Amino acid sequence: MQTLGNFIRKIIDFFYENLLLRFFHTEKIVSREVFRYACCGGGNMVLDWFLYFIFYHILFSSFGNVVYIDFPHIDVMPLAITPHILAFGITFPITLLTGFLLNKYVTFTQSSLAGWNQLMRYLLIVGLNILINYVGLKFFVEICQIYPTPSKMLVTGITVLVSYFGQKYFSFKK
Repeated sequence: MQTLGNFIRKIIDFFYENLLLRFFHTEKIVSREVFRYACCGGGNMVLDWFLYFIFYHILFSSFGNVVYIDFPHIDVMPLAITPHILAFGITFPITLLTGFLLNKYVTFTQSSLAGWNQLMRYLLIVGLNILINYVGLKFFVEICQIYPTPSKMLVTGITVLVSYFGQKYFSFKK
C-alpha cells in the first residue's frame, strides 16, 4: 500500500508543483497537504457519486418507493428501506475503505499514531458523516423534494468540511 501511496502522492505533487505553484503561486493559499486532501477526497467523492448513481438508478430505483429486505431463515419482519438510502448504504463502505487508505498513505503521512488508532478515529468521523448523510438525504429528498443524486451532492459538501478538520486534527494528527 505504501508504494501505491507514494506513486499517487508523486502524481498529485507533480500537478501541485507544475500547475498551481508555477502558474498561480498559491502556496500561501493552498498547502501541499490541502491539495493532496482535495485531490484524494475529490477522487473518492467522484467514485462515491458514480457508485451511488449506478446503484440507485440501475439497481434500486426500479424497486419502487420502498425496498424490502427479507432475512431468510430468520423469523422477523422484512426491513423496509427507501432506494436512495439503500444506495447510500451500499456505496458508503466502499468509499470508506478507499478514503481511509488515501488519507493514510497519501494525504496525512506524517501522523505518529498507530494504524489501528487511526482507523478507529477515522471510523468515529465516518460515523458522524453517516449521520450527516442520513439526515441530509432524508431532509433534501423527502422534505425538500430534491432529486436524490443532487441531494447526495449537497450533503457531500457538508461532510467534506467535517471530514477534513476531523481527519487533520483527530484521526491523523501529528
